Amino acid sequence: MIPVLLFPQFDPVIVQFGPFGIRWYALAYIAGLVAGWRIMRRLVTRAPAVAAPAQVDDFLTWATLGVVLGGRLGYVLFYQPATYFAHPAMIFAVWEGGMSFHGGMLGVAIATAWFCRRNAIPLLGFADRIAVVAPIGLGFGRIANFINGELWGRPASPDLPWAMIFPRAGMIPRHPSQIYQALLEGLLLFTLMWIVSRRESLRARFGLLTGIFLCGYAVARIIGECFREPDAFLGFLAFGTTMGQILSVPMFIAGLWLILRAR
Repeated sequence: MIPVLLFPQFDPVIVQFGPFGIRWYALAYIAGLVAGWRIMRRLVTRAPAVAAPAQVDDFLTWATLGVVLGGRLGYVLFYQPATYFAHPAMIFAVWEGGMSFHGGMLGVAIATAWFCRRNAIPLLGFADRIAVVAPIGLGFGRIANFINGELWGRPASPDLPWAMIFPRAGMIPRHPSQIYQALLEGLLLFTLMWIVSRRESLRARFGLLTGIFLCGYAVARIIGECFREPDAFLGFLAFGTTMGQILSVPMFIAGLWLILRAR
């Protein structure tokens, strides 16, 4: 009897049409964007209203470009700049994986600032509504990581009831860190943001919800990285930290500044 769970080797492709296929990873991005878009259409009209539902419809395209372009460029610059600059054509091979949340966040931030300026929308008020729905996409993305059998956790004790063997990482029991992060960055953070956003007095303090999201994600990511195996091409950095933890520190500082500013 195997004392630990064995990763169930999901097919990363849901359905194949000749040379084209629909992957779980792409579906996670689509589901996160669509679900966030539908909920945000309601959030922007709640007092104090910051935009019209039709403007949220227009912003969906901007958000999609910000997530994809920012996420890819962030991965290239933060994680493997030497490799991609030596082989520039690899930058466009997004189907091979390689996306950075921190890069995607910066991409969406730039898209949001540009969109709000063009449409005379209060930037921080609109960003607060985005912050409420952002954890949905994060949770779906981590589930897709698990289905793909990637970004596995660090070695775990075989006595851990949910320790799992990922064949691509060797026959070593590991933490299913993708599930940990889906719960922390997705379910738990969304629950927090939803509860806080229900109070009109807090919604009226523009920048507060964005600050709470930034701090909440930074803490969740730093905790999750304690169970996740660092990328093989980077390993551990100074003082045993990981790149994900280091990139989360300025997020936390920015979030704390927004929270204090909103008061």
